[in-house]
Amino acid sequence: MEVKQQESTCCSLGEFSNDRSNIGSSTMHQRTQDWWDSVVGTWGQELWVSNFRKRQETFEMLCVRLSPILSYEDTTFRQPISVQKCVGVGLWWLASGAGYRTLAHLFGISAASVCLIVREFCHALRNEMMREYIKLPEDGSHIPVIAPLENPADNFNRKGWHSVILQAVTTEEIQGTQVPIMLLGDPAYPLRSWLMKGYPETGNLTEHQRHFNKRLSGATMTVECAFGRLKGRRCLSKRLDVDISLVPTVISGCCTLHNICEKHNAAYSEDPSAAGPPDVPPGDVDPLGIADIQPVRIREALTQYFAQQ
Repeated sequence: MEVKQQESTCCSLGEFSNDRSNIGSSTMHQRTQDWWDSVVGTWGQELWVSNFRKRQETFEMLCVRLSPILSYEDTTFRQPISVQKCVGVGLWWLASGAGYRTLAHLFGISAASVCLIVREFCHALRNEMMREYIKLPEDGSHIPVIAPLENPADNFNRKGWHSVILQAVTTEEIQGTQVPIMLLGDPAYPLRSWLMKGYPETGNLTEHQRHFNKRLSGATMTVECAFGRLKGRRCLSKRLDVDISLVPTVISGCCTLHNICEKHNAAYSEDPSAAGPPDVPPGDVDPLGIADIQPVRIREALTQYFAQQ
């Protein structure tokens, strides 16, 4: 009986050398790069977007921005893989989730090279571009400290000295109630001070309560559309077959690329099958059976605030 081995896209982080100019098996195999060198360069904008999920201008911008990280010098053995090809491999993998051997044949390099390039490309996106395109809460202060003996670089900040960060989350007072930063949830979620949901549809809601539900639904729909467009750019629409330690980096890279496309009005093609239904917890039940009064007050404050606008 013939047994076929399924192609894997996983690789251990320590499996391959960090020198992309010397990756390959002990037996050299003839590989062709005609597709990358001769065919891709003839593509129009439509083919670039449908295959890389990015316009050619975005691709070229990424090559320039990531060149300092993805560039390697020539060695006595062979020339390194170009920055353009590294960006092409990284984008193609994120756009398709294809196996490493498939990309190896496509780009005329080894599967080991593909594995390493994907990892380096995602790390480069996170380290060099994520802060520019993903805005995180920045209410914090650096507290100077003495450099620790172990891993001192972990506490070395961008200002040139060692510190720890005191992070704060600010609130805003609305209708006399402190309203914190919160998540938005649909009716399946419980109401919490950090998780806001609409009023239950009992048939006797006030006009203001219905207006609140409408405003909340509009905000939630914006989030759902954003997730749909993110997953519609392919990679996150199915299982990530990478080492678990690489998953946060891949997701960060995908979110960064998504925001780059959104900011530069990149073309987007709908993929209804990309985004599945959201995962929600079962029921609106407090596990301790204790009523939480504060989120009720927050919701009421927001209801009055919206009604006055």
